[in-house]
Amino acid sequence: MRVRLERGFGWLWSAYAVSTYGTWIAFGAFPLIAVRVLHSPAFAVSLLEAAGLAVAAAVAFPLAPWIERRAKRSVMVGMDLIRFLAMASVPVAYLLGLLSYSQLLVVSVISGTASIVFTAASGAYLKHLVRGDLLLIANGRFEGTSWVATAAGPPLGGMLIGVLGPVFTVAADALSYLLSALAVLRIRGDDVAARRDPATRLRAADFLTGWRCIFHDRVLRRLFLNQMAVNGLIMATGPLMAVLLLGQYHFRAWQYGLTFGIPALGGFIGAHLSARLVTSYGRHRVMTVTGWLRSIIPLGLAFTRPGIPGILTVILVEGLLIVCMGIFNPISATERLQRAPADHAAQVLSAWSISSKLAQATLMVARGVIATLTSPLGAISVSGALLLPTPLLLPRQAPSINPEPTASPADAAAA
Repeated sequence: MRVRLERGFGWLWSAYAVSTYGTWIAFGAFPLIAVRVLHSPAFAVSLLEAAGLAVAAAVAFPLAPWIERRAKRSVMVGMDLIRFLAMASVPVAYLLGLLSYSQLLVVSVISGTASIVFTAASGAYLKHLVRGDLLLIANGRFEGTSWVATAAGPPLGGMLIGVLGPVFTVAADALSYLLSALAVLRIRGDDVAARRDPATRLRAADFLTGWRCIFHDRVLRRLFLNQMAVNGLIMATGPLMAVLLLGQYHFRAWQYGLTFGIPALGGFIGAHLSARLVTSYGRHRVMTVTGWLRSIIPLGLAFTRPGIPGILTVILVEGLLIVCMGIFNPISATERLQRAPADHAAQVLSAWSISSKLAQATLMVARGVIATLTSPLGAISVSGALLLPTPLLLPRQAPSINPEPTASPADAAAA
């Protein structure tokens, strides 16, 4: 039987869904604009993605205490409006003939920073909005939505780019953030913000609170280290697979889209199964098994070859990997939310997102160097080999947590 969550969650989920679909529809639009419209060299295109991740993480670093002390719905609406204005500036500048590479870089940083802040605020609000025993179901719905958008967004965006050009998809992405803000505004009920004495000044140590909370908790610490390594290594293979399949093996654009669009549906299947598997086998066992599988399966990409066999290999390997990620990610997200202190949840999530962005940017550059010295397939094989020991970082014992109940308005007033 499908579990019904309260209406406020429905609006939060809707906000996430519309902005996620917008992001994936515009996936790859900035590199295309840089190449086709601005005629930027390959290094500048690579810099656009890596620098956007790293600089956004650096800019978001001092904002964590500010997020914690603010009402989370207001923060989410503000970040959506910032992302809307930043993205909308691209088609406006293009129509006026003023679009430049530097603007794309600035927009990438602004959008990336606002996304980190939005994610932290929405996660903290989700912990407040949904009962602890229902968080896994809620996170599973977010995860399933993300993978369906990953499967459907790029092909739809590709069609729009073919007909109207990449700038139009950026306008569609901007509109999605405006719709997300409207959905958040529809949420009713109390909000959550950490209480702070106005006379107390912000100290330098307050900026590191999120990392202190993570490393103080044994389970959170091991999950954090595992996630940074695994996500960074997996994400770093994305550009290399593009070079390998489109450059060396001369796959057509639709074939390349197919090899990643079909497997993404496995994430929806995995997210749908996650809560059921936890009910049947326990959270720790499911997380451990899928954690090991997602570290072994990517090594299969080292056997990618040209032609139809290569397409089938990528679809099979990516499909199995994404099913495991679809199962693992909601469990990990739930563990993170339940273990994060209620008055520091936003800072924990900010620290997690910032670290993830920096790890991805660093490993992306490192894989690019290895690919230059060897080959794209060689760098992909190295990434697969480095993934093999990462499950050793997972928690070794079944975690014991008492899910925190959602605070009622009366509880919040009495606090």
